[in-house]
Order: sequence, then structure tokens, then C-alpha cells
Amino acid sequence: MPDTNTEARHSVDSFHRDAFRLVQPTGRGHRSGVDAMLVASALPGGLEGAVADLGAGAGAAGFAVAARCLKTRVTLVENAPEMAECARRSIALPENTAISDRMRLIEADVTLSGDAREEAGLLRNAYAATIMNPPFNSASDRATPDVLKRAAHVMDDTLFETWLRTAAAITMPGGLLALIARPASLSPILDALKGRFGGARIVPVHGRAGNPAIRILLRAQKGNRAGLTLEPPLILRDEDNRVTERAEALTNGQAALFGD
Repeated sequence: MPDTNTEARHSVDSFHRDAFRLVQPTGRGHRSGVDAMLVASALPGGLEGAVADLGAGAGAAGFAVAARCLKTRVTLVENAPEMAECARRSIALPENTAISDRMRLIEADVTLSGDAREEAGLLRNAYAATIMNPPFNSASDRATPDVLKRAAHVMDDTLFETWLRTAAAITMPGGLLALIARPASLSPILDALKGRFGGARIVPVHGRAGNPAIRILLRAQKGNRAGLTLEPPLILRDEDNRVTERAEALTNGQAALFGD
């Protein structure tokens, strides 16, 4: 829904049945949708403490966590100046007053390490949970001419190693990691989890029953040494192309992916 105070290059969009709104670019860049809502649903509703949303864009997943998990404080981490400005403006929207005092923005590169990462404000062992909806298109895929969108969508070969290195550094012992990615990225994700996060629970996401999975949702715990669990799939649409009841609840903040 457009805002009369926002120029034509941006819109203000409603999420979680208008629990929060986001300022987003129009006609370019990444516009948040189902993926961001699903990764936010992977955290327990009763989670307490600080949550980091790495590569937050305009802040959709982080806002979704804050709207559903009322005892959290969310840090949006975004490096692209225009998307960071969208996040900043989203926090300032009067419609978001109920949750904005639990939101903050850090403009930083997720791939920073060591002292540089800490100097940017991403402190070691500071977060009860870290979430990410990273770029997951291969560089070999057909590239968009939209530079802002390409930065949000296209990953390099080391993405999961560098992003999960940061997640492991900033997440407290016993804290949670939640991410969404393409099924083809499962192998590098599992490699990057080793020695960092364990007890991974993976939910394959299918557009329709009988079709191949289009996404995977993963939740793991820092320091956990348990093995991987493959959970029942999440089906987004039924045979009549209607959004399934479960998908509707998850994308609107009415349920948690793992039932907690």
C-alpha cells in the first residue's frame, strides 16, 4: 500500500496482516515476500533476547520475528546503502511504533571477520538467534541488469562459509540459527555448519505436493552435536492452487514452523 509521504521509487507494504509495514524499492532491488516470512517462522514464539537478521534488506524477516516473538530485540544487518535506508525508514514508520523500540540497524558487511566485525557492532556471542535469507542464485544463472537486485540475489562460492562463520561468532552458545536457501545449496550449508551448529532440522518447501522442493528451511543450534533431522515437507499451495492453511499461518505470523 503506497504512502503519500514516500516518493514513487518506494512503496510502503503491509505484512503479517498489517502487524508491520516496510519501505521497499519499486521496480528494482529485492522486494520481500514468502521467503522472509518463512525464515522468521523458524524461531520459537517464546524466544527471548537479541536476534540478528543478516543481510536484512529492508528488514522483512527481522520485523516478522519482532512482531511474533514479543520478547526479542532485533538487529537488522545490511550493507547496501539504499536497502539500509529502507530499513531505517521502516523502523521510523508510525505504523511500526508497537515494535520499533525493539529494532535497530547496523550497516555492515556480513562477511567481515575478527576485529573488523566487532568494530562494526557485531559482537561475539551477543545474539540468542541469528537468521538469514541470503542471496542464493548462482553467478552462472541469468543475471538481472538491476545492480541492487543482483546484490541481493546472486551469491559467490564462499557465501555460506563466510555468512555462517559470522553467524557462529555472534550467536551465543546454545543459540539458534535459522536460514532459507535453495535445495542445491544444502551441501555447502552442511559443510559450513560443521563445528559451529548442530542438531539441524530441515524442512523441504514445495510449491505443490508431488513437485520437487523449491526451498529448504533449516534451524540448528550452536554447539549442538546431534545429527540432522529431515522434517515433513511444507506445501505452499493445494491442488486448487490455494495457499494451504499451514503456509497461510506461517507467512502471517500465526504459527511457528517447528510448533514452538
